[in-house]
Amino acid sequence: MLIETFADVICPWCYIGKHRLTRALRERPRLAPEVRWQAFQLNPDMPAGGMERSQYLANKFGGAERARQINTVIEETAERDGLPINLHRIRRTPNTFQAHRVIRMGNRRGIGGAVADALFHAYFVDGLDIGDRDTLAACGATAGLDFQEVKTALAGDAEVIGVQAADSLARQLGLQAVPCYIFNRRYALSGAQEPTSFLPLLDLAVSEGTDAAAE
Repeated sequence: MLIETFADVICPWCYIGKHRLTRALRERPRLAPEVRWQAFQLNPDMPAGGMERSQYLANKFGGAERARQINTVIEETAERDGLPINLHRIRRTPNTFQAHRVIRMGNRRGIGGAVADALFHAYFVDGLDIGDRDTLAACGATAGLDFQEVKTALAGDAEVIGVQAADSLARQLGLQAVPCYIFNRRYALSGAQEPTSFLPLLDLAVSEGTDAAAE
């Protein structure tokens, strides 16, 4: 089974959603799906160096008070799910194009999910700037990539075309928000759904795969 996750590493609902998908998969221990990260940039026009976090939130949500209300909902949801989150530590909202490149490097070695986890932790728990090249290389190294290899790759054009193609595909599919999970390129589930919401699609994808193999 193939599960394609369209998501962005600065999206708190993607952070929560990834955790919930993992919990759902634990309910189906016999499954061994390929969970493939697909790049989606929430802010494709973000300056390369990112921008100051409070200004970004005020612009996005129409004011500081509304941003605080939304952050409270996010924090409460993460707490209920047992996920650490420290939004107050985040000082800059980065451009995530380079982060998606590192995840694709991980995908090629079967550790894309681990790279995404390292980036989520760096951003939402430690409040680090995951647009910074050294921070990206450190996250890659945490997941199993080579630190210097990641830095060298980011200095070139490795995975640039792949990230652009994935983001373009998402928009061609009509995705305007993430996370979105696509099962066997046939069924989609959008949003940070509860773990139980994944189970029917997991079962359906397995059933159809079994039926096709029997034909």
